[in-house]
Amino acid sequence: MDDKPGGGADKRERLAREVGKKERRRLQARKEDRSPWFGLGMMGIVGWSVAIPTVIGTGVGLWLDKTFPGKASWTLMLLFVGVVLGCLNAWFWVKRESSHE
Repeated sequence: MDDKPGGGADKRERLAREVGKKERRRLQARKEDRSPWFGLGMMGIVGWSVAIPTVIGTGVGLWLDKTFPGKASWTLMLLFVGVVLGCLNAWFWVKRESSHE
């Protein structure tokens, strides 16, 4: 292992101090108030997490309506499914971020 006696203990102590320092910085960063940029970023995440599934559902629905015409509107059904999935996705992100406080 180590050629010098006690050399491993010094390395472990330095590693423990470094890990402790990083953990204190991380905890301090969590305690600090979040900036307005965080709020804008969160609104962006929520917006995109709803918009993307909605647009995908609408696009697939339009393709299905064009390819397989029928009485039921695939566009409206998949638009609704996309909005629901997007809202669940946004709820997941907001819940995840609020639990980090």
